[in-house]
Amino acid sequence: MERNGHDIRVWLALAAVYVVWGSTYLGIAIAIETLPPMTSGGLRFVAAALILGTVLLVRAVPYRMSWRQFGGAALVGLLLLAGGNGMVAVAEQHISSGLAALLVASTPLWLVVLRTVFRDRPHVLTLAGVLVGFAGVAFLSLGGDDASGSTGSGVGIAVVLLGSFSWSVGSFISPRIPMPANPFVASTVEMAVGGAALLVMGAVQGERLHLGAVSWQSWAALAYLVLVGSLIGFTSYIWLLGHAPISLVSTYAYVNPVVAVILGTAILSEPVTGAMLVAGALIVVGVALVVSTERRKRAGGRPAVRKTATGPERDPASSPGGERLPDARPATEA
Repeated sequence: MERNGHDIRVWLALAAVYVVWGSTYLGIAIAIETLPPMTSGGLRFVAAALILGTVLLVRAVPYRMSWRQFGGAALVGLLLLAGGNGMVAVAEQHISSGLAALLVASTPLWLVVLRTVFRDRPHVLTLAGVLVGFAGVAFLSLGGDDASGSTGSGVGIAVVLLGSFSWSVGSFISPRIPMPANPFVASTVEMAVGGAALLVMGAVQGERLHLGAVSWQSWAALAYLVLVGSLIGFTSYIWLLGHAPISLVSTYAYVNPVVAVILGTAILSEPVTGAMLVAGALIVVGVALVVSTERRKRAGGRPAVRKTATGPERDPASSPGGERLPDARPATEA
């Protein structure tokens, strides 16, 4: 499929990914004002799974998968959505949406660490980007209360970093384990299992949903997260993978946190400190260096599909069309 960076549809879809995924942090912050955090995440992903699953049924998309493929998608859903997105919602009880977005932006850096642990050899500039990015993460974390303006920021920072690591592990193993061939079918399973897990986790933690106590703003934010964040944003991303240069698509990784900080400041009057600006700049520069270096490396590197003893194996960082991506999963969608 030809990828054209000059198509107006590409820029519209890219704008959707920039703004929509950057705005999900704000949506979570508003939703959890009167909704329990894990319960709100569970409702979000179960509802999105039902909608996407219904669309696939109407379009007669076959749900063909083995039990191993279903188990792989379920595991990825637990790591990405329950462990990743769910922890972002929990963390935003203690830190601002902008600070959460800046910390989640470090996900590509964790992926490089995992690759190194499993004996991959990243380019020296990639490692330099990791060091710069983690310097920003450390600056934010050590800044503590001053960085976020809230007394519980230490807990929030720890939780969101744990969530980022869970998302990174899910992204890392996703192309290495059996998964449904159709990415939308896989996403339906992931959202259904991840959402159900969040509902169970919320119940175990004592979360209770009192409908009369939920504001219309929280319901509206939840609806936005379901319809716009999880469906329109994700669909735009999948479409972009087949119609735009991946070097262009991957720029979402360092635009989303900037959008999140701007929206949080403009709408919720969240404080933006000097520490946040310096640390955020370090993280964005580090991620940009990692993504740009990996793109150049892939452009002249090995093929996206290689043969193994058991048959063809798709490269862990390649898209369904075979072009390599910086990560198999979106890193900053909350």
